[in-house]
Amino acid sequence: MLEAQKLQKRFGKTVAVEDVSFTARDGCVTALLGPNGAGKTTSLRMLYGLLQPDAGQAVVDGANAAAEPLAAQRRLGVLPDAPGLYGRLTAREHLRYAARLQGLSAREAETRAAALIERLDMGGIADRRSAGFSQGERRKVALGRALIHDPQNVVLDEPTNGLDVPSTRAMRKYVRSLAEAGKCVLFSTHILQEVSAVCDRVVIIARGRVVAEGTPDELLARTGQTNLEDAFVQLIGTEEGLGA
Repeated sequence: MLEAQKLQKRFGKTVAVEDVSFTARDGCVTALLGPNGAGKTTSLRMLYGLLQPDAGQAVVDGANAAAEPLAAQRRLGVLPDAPGLYGRLTAREHLRYAARLQGLSAREAETRAAALIERLDMGGIADRRSAGFSQGERRKVALGRALIHDPQNVVLDEPTNGLDVPSTRAMRKYVRSLAEAGKCVLFSTHILQEVSAVCDRVVIIARGRVVAEGTPDELLARTGQTNLEDAFVQLIGTEEGLGA
């Protein structure tokens, strides 16, 4: 389970996140939905320990991500907004390397890498160096790296960014399978189709604050709208919400 408890973060005079609280539970896909610049990525970075909050706490299965970073990070798999691959390593080598960093044996690393290469349809790129990979191929490798140690909690920042239609559909199916296996899945997006396709609950962030949360049906009922796009625009209070 992932918990944001009154998180706050400023960069100089700019307030990126102000008093953000929400919970992402096991066996559930929770979407962090909002326009660009709303504070989604900053909130995620505090949850996985890349940023220190100015106030509040980010908690991973009971561990404070700031005070107990290693305990929290052992329970996390993270697909960040920037994949950060090493150009001279192959896809398979990236997965092996991440596995060894997570404490897996060489045999375990090889077995899990092979399984993820098959599951994520990376056979064609498995033994190619990542320099020159397409954006979608880079996202697949970064996702495999995040999942190599079979974490209980998975944080995905724009997971389908750069993927083609078949790969996007496969990614959505895989995200659902993680939740069905009892994992806690939290992903950020500004694409409403993603929410409709995979999420159980939605947390909407605008201007650094949580403005609404609930199931898609609850958000529709709250706004009196019949589709999520209209509900989203109403809840964030601006017509600039989609793609701002």
